[in-house]
Parts: sequence; C-alpha cells; structure tokens
Amino acid sequence: MFDPVQLRTFLAVAQTLSFTRAAGRLGVRQSTVSQQVRRLEAAAGRQLFVRDTHSVRLTEDGEAMLGFARTILEANERAAYWFAGTRLRGRLRFGASEDFVLTRLPEVLEGFRREHPEVDLELTVDLSETLQKRLAAGRLDLVLVKRHPGGEPHGRLVWRDRLVWIGGERLVLDPHRPLPLIAFPPPAVTRARALEVLERSGRSWRVVCTSGSLSGLVAAARAGLGVMAHTLGMIPPGLVRLAPGPGLPDLGEVDVVLLHGAAPGSTARGAAEALAQAVLAAGDRLQG
Repeated sequence: MFDPVQLRTFLAVAQTLSFTRAAGRLGVRQSTVSQQVRRLEAAAGRQLFVRDTHSVRLTEDGEAMLGFARTILEANERAAYWFAGTRLRGRLRFGASEDFVLTRLPEVLEGFRREHPEVDLELTVDLSETLQKRLAAGRLDLVLVKRHPGGEPHGRLVWRDRLVWIGGERLVLDPHRPLPLIAFPPPAVTRARALEVLERSGRSWRVVCTSGSLSGLVAAARAGLGVMAHTLGMIPPGLVRLAPGPGLPDLGEVDVVLLHGAAPGSTARGAAEALAQAVLAAGDRLQG
C-alpha cells in the first residue's frame, strides 16, 4: 500500500524537478518533502530520483512510478467524493492560455467532466496576463497560466519550464539584420521576455507577425517568417528549438501556475479545487 501523501509529494517533485519548488507548491518544509520521498522509495524498494546539488531527475523506476501515482491518486479522489456523499455541482469558470489547450489539457477536462457531470464547466482561452486580470476581477474561478519565476508568491506551481527560441527546421537567420520576431500581442509573457532579453543584449529586432492565436503564430513560424519565444516542454509539431547564441540570447525560465479566484465557501470553490488537483496530477503529461 502506497501512502497517497507520499505519492502526491513524489508527483510534485517529479513535475518541478526540485525539492525546494515541490515544498513551496505543497506548503511544507523541504525536509518534509525529502523525508516523504525517502519513505516512498523504501516502500517501493527502488530509487526513484537521482539527485545532486545541481539537479534532480527521475530514474527508470521513477518514470514507472509516475503512471502508478497518477492512477492511485485519481482513484483515491474519486472514492473520497463518492463516500463523502457530496456531489460537486454549480458553475466553474476556468481559464487557460492557448499553449495548454493545445496539449493534453482537453483530456484532463474531459475526465473532470466525466467525474463531475453536475459541474457546469466554462473554459476561457486567452493570454496569461489577461486571464489573471479576469481572475482578480472575479470573472474567473481558476486559471492555468505562465508567469515569471520569483513573482507573486500566491499560486500553486504545476511545473517550471525554460523559454527557448523556436522556428522552422530550414530557417536561416542573418546575424547582420534585425531578428524577425513572431509574437503574441501585449501583455503576453513570452513577448515581454523576448523583447527584454533582446534589448538587454543589444540585438536589433522587428516584429514580422503578431497574432492572438497560437495557431497563427505557428503558421508564420512554419512558413519561415521568423522566430518565436516558447516553452521548451510544449514546442508545437513542425517547429524546432533553435540553438542559443550571440543573436539569440537566453530567455530564462517560466513558471506554470494555478491561481484560485473563488472565495472560500463559494459554490465554485470545491469544483475549482477538484479541477486543480486533476491538473496538478497530470502536470507532467501536459509537457512534451
């Protein structure tokens, strides 16, 4: 029998690849995270992580435990709701940036609707900054967004990713001409980061395509119009990561977080928490 608390801790470490970030997400001390992981490894009789002072990565057995942990936790949640005798119901307004909608997030939402048929789920797709403003204004109950690491302390880290430059496979850039940039409109996180690092590095640039739709940006990139900043774990098919260099400065990291807006005790709070747990459990599947 594997302890669900230990499995949830393992999942947090596996998705963030950091004991420190996992502790922050779970609201516990780092020593507690380490202790729970050691106990789970003892129960499994296998090493689940290879860790040193600089990195954390899953072992082959750790990769196998990922699937088992998700299955056990999902079954545990279903059993808890069933025997608690309370069926979630009401309206849940969920927002996600388009990056995530084009991953396996629809599968997570489908599973949530199947488990909670009496919840009226409403999905809003928009830029991360716009979604956060709608959340603050009380127009959304839960959002899945990107934001700069080390920003606001509230929110639950789903995973931390790198921002990288991507483009078409046959794209050739002229280092003597302004960098052709494909970007979301302001106030997109990726656009702001791209312009910030280009200005800091002294690299000239020009915007060749602006679109509020990721599909539009991807089409422009596939056509060879230019480059775009994007999360490493969610590179769209047909595009590749471009090697960093003097003309393509490092873009740094980005956090993927869940933010709650529903006030405690509201009808949406229980549904929002249930969906948040489903997204957290599937965090590693939303990448790549």
